[in-house]
Amino acid sequence: MGNSRACPVLRTTDAAEAYRQAKRLCALLEHINDRIRLFAEMRTPREVRRMTVLVPADDFDYVDTRKDPVTGESLFFGLDVTTLDDAELRTHLPLSFSEDVERGDVEERFLAALGDGMASIEWNGRWPDDPETDSYGHWNYDGVQVMLHGDTAQYDKWTEEHTVFVHVTKSGDLDRARKLAAHIGSEVLGEAQLGW
Repeated sequence: MGNSRACPVLRTTDAAEAYRQAKRLCALLEHINDRIRLFAEMRTPREVRRMTVLVPADDFDYVDTRKDPVTGESLFFGLDVTTLDDAELRTHLPLSFSEDVERGDVEERFLAALGDGMASIEWNGRWPDDPETDSYGHWNYDGVQVMLHGDTAQYDKWTEEHTVFVHVTKSGDLDRARKLAAHIGSEVLGEAQLGW
């Protein structure tokens, strides 16, 4: 099956602008899935508690791999954060989650709950066929992603900037990516990356 190719089409220090432009691109999708993928890193107990309103409290995990000091085996965060006080919760931070949720107003609530950690919203769908540029939509590979505090589609490293990606086929479709970037007054900003 393979992965999509993610083309960066906008970088900004303004998270609201990145989100607004991503939504403009989503409006161009011929079809958009009912579920979206949310990813977030949480660095404070307050951020964790705000996120439990959006996703199940048992879906959190450690950001960095932790090992059992005796066995050396990987440890997974399996606690219910709603039962921990702030001091206990701090010993487990930073935490993250990646979850598919119903699309709707969840995106705005998610943005309002975020702290300064890396986060992402992914809208999968299908771009319309565009015979003029010999571009055809692909259900498994098309969509839009806004990466907050990151410049790679794969949740790599924290940055000050926020990046909007368009995902276009598994082999890439630079013509479509350029056309989508132009729609928001931008251009493709570098090489296509490994997407979802």
